[in-house]
Amino acid sequence: MGEAHFQLPLNLPHAATVARRIVYHIDRACSIKPGLDAGERLAITIRAGQLTELLVACRFEEANPPEGAAQRLVAESSALARQLVDDIKRLELGDDRLGQAVRNFFECLALEEEGARISLRAGENPDSALRPQ
Repeated sequence: MGEAHFQLPLNLPHAATVARRIVYHIDRACSIKPGLDAGERLAITIRAGQLTELLVACRFEEANPPEGAAQRLVAESSALARQLVDDIKRLELGDDRLGQAVRNFFECLALEEEGARISLRAGENPDSALRPQ
């Protein structure tokens, strides 16, 4: 059996909102991390910005784009989010709030089980009351 997870429908407009939260939490984590290399900070900030740019058109819609476009956005944004989590882990920027945002992002992409796993790598507390049990 896989990781406990919420089951949610695909919601790209909300994924775009959550992507902005991820950027906020990454910026915050970078600003308080002592000794973080400026190049590393720039690289993760750019990658997080790419995630929001990919989904920006969805933010202003009430529904998902047509299925083909939606599936392309899911594939591209989930790949970018996985790279971001790799960066978060490597740079030791993770914390509970950032991990929760990562989980929420994957939930919005209807990749809930992956989100429940990968959010732990981004710092979500496994005992958080907000995690599915």
